[in-house]
Amino acid sequence: MPIISGSSHRDGAIYKRAAHWEHNYFFDITDRTETRLEPARAYDIPRNMMQIFSMKLAKAPINSGSIQLYGYIAAHDEVDLRLNYVFNRSRDDPITVQQGSLIEMNGPKRAILLIFDVLLEFDMRIKNGENEEDDLQLIDGISEFYGLRMSWRPHEVRIGGNCGAVDTSFALVHNSVEATVQVIISKVQTGFDLSLSSTIALLEMNKEFQLFSGNISESCGLGSFVIAVTWDTLMNLKFKVDHQGRNNNIERNCSFKAKLNGHASHQLNLETASILVKVTWAVLPA
Repeated sequence: MPIISGSSHRDGAIYKRAAHWEHNYFFDITDRTETRLEPARAYDIPRNMMQIFSMKLAKAPINSGSIQLYGYIAAHDEVDLRLNYVFNRSRDDPITVQQGSLIEMNGPKRAILLIFDVLLEFDMRIKNGENEEDDLQLIDGISEFYGLRMSWRPHEVRIGGNCGAVDTSFALVHNSVEATVQVIISKVQTGFDLSLSSTIALLEMNKEFQLFSGNISESCGLGSFVIAVTWDTLMNLKFKVDHQGRNNNIERNCSFKAKLNGHASHQLNLETASILVKVTWAVLPA
C-alpha cells in the first residue's frame, strides 16, 4: 500500500506540508483532536462505510520472540476529518505481539464513512529499551483508500515501513448502519477464556472477524465495538467459552437485525457467567 510522500511524523515532514493537506484533503494536520462524534446519532439514510476487520503484524525486525508495540492508526473520513483511532496505545501501555500475530484494535470510536476516500494515518513504533529515541519505527505516514475503487469483498493490503509491516483487512459495506456493541459479563463463577466474533453480510458473502479474545476472571465490561452492518441484514455475534482444560467448552450465538436507529439486547446465561449484549443502531451524517 503506497504511503503518501512527505507524510512521516518522526522527522516532522508531515507538519511541514500543512498547506498541502489543507489544499488537497481539506483538513488541518496540526489539529490532533479526536473525533467528537459519538455513536448513536439519529439520521435516516444508510451510508457506505469502511469496515476494518483486522490488523496483523506481518513483518518484524525480530523473526522470533515478542516485541512491544505502541503508537496509533487512525482514520480521517468526511464526517469531520478528525482522528478516529482504530489502534491507540501509549509508550507506557504497549501491546506484546509476535510476527504473524493479530494487533488488538481498540477502536474505531464510530463507524468510518466512505463517500470518496479515507485517509489512514499511522505512527507505530517498537519499544526498544528505556529511551524513546532508541525505539524502532514500524510504520509511519498516511495512506489513501479510494471509495470508488474499494471492493465489497474483504481485501488485505500491506503497509510497509523501515522495521516491519502491518497487514490490514477491510471492505466497503454498502448501505450500512452503525452498530455499537457493548458486552457486560457478570456472575462469574470461575475463570474462562472468551472469544467473541461477529459475522456480517457483504452482498454475496458473509464475513466473520474477531472482536475480542482473552481471559475472564471476574465481572467486567469488554468495552464497545463499532461495526458497519448493511441495513436490514443480520449481524451475528458468536461467543466461544473455553473452560481452560475442561472438555465442556461452550459456543453461543445471538443475532440482531440492522435498523436505522434504536436499541436491542440479549442475555446469555451460562453455568460460569452471565453475558449481557447491548446493541445501539445509528446512521452517520453525510
